[in-house]
Amino acid sequence: MIARIAQWEELNFLLTNRIPRRLATRALGWLSRIESPFVVDASLRVWKLFAPDLDLSEARTQEFRSLRECFIRELRPGARPLESDPGVVVSPCDAVVGACGRIDDDVVIQAKGLPYRLADLLGDEALAARHRNGEFATLRLRSTMYHRFHAPAACRLREVIHISGDTWNVNPIALKRVERLFCRNERAVLPLELERLDGAVTLVPVAAIGVASLRLHCLGTTLGLRSRGPRRTRCDTSYEKGEELGWFEQGSTIIVLASGALALADGVREGRMLRLGRPLLVASTARPPGRSDRAGSADAGGIAAEGA
Repeated sequence: MIARIAQWEELNFLLTNRIPRRLATRALGWLSRIESPFVVDASLRVWKLFAPDLDLSEARTQEFRSLRECFIRELRPGARPLESDPGVVVSPCDAVVGACGRIDDDVVIQAKGLPYRLADLLGDEALAARHRNGEFATLRLRSTMYHRFHAPAACRLREVIHISGDTWNVNPIALKRVERLFCRNERAVLPLELERLDGAVTLVPVAAIGVASLRLHCLGTTLGLRSRGPRRTRCDTSYEKGEELGWFEQGSTIIVLASGALALADGVREGRMLRLGRPLLVASTARPPGRSDRAGSADAGGIAAEGA
């Protein structure tokens, strides 16, 4: 049994990584945009064959003009109840929790025995210093999941950092084999200024094979393989907890970094399924209304979340 698992993992790694990754990603992007009932139906049938957990019952609509529309589907109102406690920072997305825990100075764990430095991930030493000895959680969005992500707390985003990179698969099989994988892949860095909590949160949406397009509402554009980076784009957008920040065009990963008076919520552990709006971090102190923490840089923007 162990030998079979090892063989399957090796085959999975070869099929999803030892191919022209950028070319495959662009090809999938082209296919997903074809507006044809035949293509959509055939694609969904194949998708469900390999991913029987695909559930569209919570989607706002059951009719999609393209496969891309299915990937970035909205949820029907009320599908994701939001934790209202002001001392709780919620999960920004539906996900499976990967590695999580304390940041050792500036070192984060990708998988067992494979660390990486915050500065290599964020491309900014000052921003990395903001999260030294803080907490982190790697949130993996499976391809079948809801692909939009939302503000984890009331916050302000003043800048988006886009870093060009590769499109390695981000599944657990690849994470055990490719060192510093998250630091190699294309990604965006969203430093959030929390409006009502003492602490800092940075979201790092990471691209992967088949998903190198990231839509951020605050920029009014889509970041992708044709975008060059690292590049900083100024913005100034405020969000309430649960407001939509943007979306992936397929499943990928969001790394959440937290520091200050924030700690991982009870029950947040590797392998757990976590839904948008459920507790991810808890704060030991809340800030009086009207006081703003301007200590760190910040980025991003969004529109009101549907069904948050």
